[in-house]
Amino acid sequence: MADRQTSQSIDDEAATWVARRDRAPLSRTEQAEFDAWLAGDERRPGALLRLQAIDLATRAGAALEPTVTKPVSRRRLLIWGGAAAAAGVAGLAVTLQAPRAQATARGEIRLIPLRDGSTMTLNTDSAARVMYRDDRRLIEMIRGEAFFSVARDTLRPFQVEVEGQRLSTTSGAFRVSRLSDRPVEVTVQQGRLDLTGGAHAPVQLEANSRAELATGRTPVVRPISPRDIERDLAWREGKIAFKGETLEDAALAFARYGDPRVTIADPALAREPISGLFAANDPAGFSRTVAFALDATMTRQGDEIVLSRPGRQ
Repeated sequence: MADRQTSQSIDDEAATWVARRDRAPLSRTEQAEFDAWLAGDERRPGALLRLQAIDLATRAGAALEPTVTKPVSRRRLLIWGGAAAAAGVAGLAVTLQAPRAQATARGEIRLIPLRDGSTMTLNTDSAARVMYRDDRRLIEMIRGEAFFSVARDTLRPFQVEVEGQRLSTTSGAFRVSRLSDRPVEVTVQQGRLDLTGGAHAPVQLEANSRAELATGRTPVVRPISPRDIERDLAWREGKIAFKGETLEDAALAFARYGDPRVTIADPALAREPISGLFAANDPAGFSRTVAFALDATMTRQGDEIVLSRPGRQ
């Protein structure tokens, strides 16, 4: 009888798979190899989820590079895996089991491993309901923003319901944003999504694309670059990325994460475009940068930061 594989050996293999999947989507042959490895030992799914959680946690706080993001290294995962086992990884909540409903508080980001090997990451003030069945894996997006990394299962499609429409895939990675007073937005990083429901014909969303879903209208689908996708997903690392949004929109984005609230005192300043990467939990640092760049004045009034340009209202 063959010796039972050691936990350390399983961790080594899990780290290798996390690194390989981070570098590029798996080929059909590689995916079959991965599926066989995952099913070969009951401890392997848990090891994979733990290494994925460690990878995401170690990225927290890292700025987006102006060039292509470096792929995760297997050696880094194993080093951090040992440290996490001894001391725990801080800065990111990791839920090891997914009950029927999951939610995050204001300012909280949570990685939620699902029992099939997929993961769901919820942004600040977000909620989703998990409804797995024998024939499908179903998530209802209630509010906020989520990123889904979907383990391959050709027999049970992974489906996300949002605003009466349904996104379906057998494997891939994508983001769904359902914020108040905005159209639902979907960003596809890997794989392909089939969009059904609503008054429009079925639509396919390919990798490196973004779509807006509005009730009663055919979705608007646009190709986007991998770098733009990284901006869309900056929140997973505790960051907010802007690319030409107005200062008013930027202030609203910071308000989703916590106080102090940023208020713009005059309309002209509120319309100024903003670009850059900022820590989501540091509206004061953001405001200081804006005040310097736009020749504005920053005033702190209790739980409020007021930005103004005296004499230019």
